[in-house]
Amino acid sequence: MSKFIYLFLFFISFQPSEEEYILWNENHRLEWNDFKGAPIINGDAAAITASGLTFSFSARTTSTRLVDFTAIVEAHFYPNQSWYIKEHVNNIVLAHEQLHFDITELHARKLRKQIDEANFSVNIKKEISKLHTNINKELKEFQKKYDTETNYSRSIETQKEWQIFVNQELKKLSKYK
Repeated sequence: MSKFIYLFLFFISFQPSEEEYILWNENHRLEWNDFKGAPIINGDAAAITASGLTFSFSARTTSTRLVDFTAIVEAHFYPNQSWYIKEHVNNIVLAHEQLHFDITELHARKLRKQIDEANFSVNIKKEISKLHTNINKELKEFQKKYDTETNYSRSIETQKEWQIFVNQELKKLSKYK
C-alpha cells in the first residue's frame, strides 16, 4: 500500500476588503482629484496620502516540506482616506504626496525581492508574515524620515534630492516591479 501525502492550501490576504484603491503604476501620477477624503481643517497638514502594502499568498505543503507557493505584493493608494486642503496645496505638495506613494512601491519591491530570495519552510505563513511586518516597520520609518528631512515638502532642494534617490532605488529594484 502506497503512502499518500496530503497537500494543504492556504490563502492569506492582508488587504482591505472592498475599499477603493489605486494600484501603483509608473505611468499614473496622482492628481488632486484622486484625493477624495474629508480634510482635517484644524490640523497642520495641507494634504495626506494614505497608502500601504498589501500581500497575499498561497502555498502547498506536506507535513514536512513546502511544495510550492505564490505571492502577490502590491502598493495601494487609498483615495477615500487621502485628502488635501485646496487653499494650502500646489504642485510641489502634490509631488511630495506622489513620492509617498512611490516610497510605498519601493517597499513593495523590497518585499517582493525578500520573498523571491527566501527559503521558506513548511512554516511559510509565519515566515512570510514576519517579512511583511518588518517591511511595514521599515516603510513607516522611511516615510517619517522623508517628511522630517523635506519638512513636509517645504525644503525644495531636499525634496528634489529625495525624488532622485527614490527613483534610483526604484530602478535598482526594477526586476521586482
